[in-house]
Amino acid sequence: MKILSSRRKPRLWIFVVPMLVISFVVITLPSLSAIYYSLTDWNGISNPKFIGLDNYARMLEDSEFYTAFKNNFIWLALFMTIPFIFALSAATVLKNINKGSFLYRTILFLPYIFPSVVTANIWRNILNPRMGLGNFLGDMGLGTFDFGFLGKPDTALFAVAFIDMWHFWGFLLILFITAMQSISKDIYEAGKLDGTNIFTEFVHIILPGIRPTLVLMFLMVGIWSFLTFDYVYILTQGGPAGSSELLSTIVYKNAFSRFEAGYSAALGLSISVLSGILFTVFVILKKLGWEI
Repeated sequence: MKILSSRRKPRLWIFVVPMLVISFVVITLPSLSAIYYSLTDWNGISNPKFIGLDNYARMLEDSEFYTAFKNNFIWLALFMTIPFIFALSAATVLKNINKGSFLYRTILFLPYIFPSVVTANIWRNILNPRMGLGNFLGDMGLGTFDFGFLGKPDTALFAVAFIDMWHFWGFLLILFITAMQSISKDIYEAGKLDGTNIFTEFVHIILPGIRPTLVLMFLMVGIWSFLTFDYVYILTQGGPAGSSELLSTIVYKNAFSRFEAGYSAALGLSISVLSGILFTVFVILKKLGWEI
């Protein structure tokens, strides 16, 4: 048996090596290149000039970076709360519905499969102050909504976040419903015999039962929050006056609009560091005994 197992090992490596090579070429090499270019003055075309840590020193003095950093944490706080509250609440109700449940889930999940360009333009028209929903409500006497949410510094970031959450929360809903339905029915029945209501069932049965899924999605949503780009760039391009600027948008602008690719690489690595911090929290929770 030992001879057979030793003969199989080279065959296994035949399947593993191609994936390692692809990972090295697609992930490792670009990552090492980004670290190198972050230490250079490079416009993305000519030969890079090594300048050490000057890009990082500039980043710490860049007011645009701090604005985007602050907006990213606002975005993170919004996405770590509101979509989860809506998805958990809806999933708790829908998990017990049998008749028409597929239709309900499909309708709520449908926005997630729309391309971001389509969703963004639909909501751009809805929020248009001259011909959208705000204008319609204004004609009805509800003047509070008769202004451009995407054009005001105080509301632009929240308006874009709302649109992205509208598109995204159905994805969480489906995951949570699936996780809730994977809990043994015997546990639900035992809870009913003990006199649980919908609140105590949620706290003592559902939350412990879906904890691995819940914690994993907290981690993923946290990382995705730092990678958000499409909705912000399509709807506001970081404006007005930088009020909806995120780290991803200033990375793009510095690389492709201002041709400061070296500085853009340094900014991009800051996103990697923040994502790494979130992943470290995930690892710590796992070591503390969380079933993830």
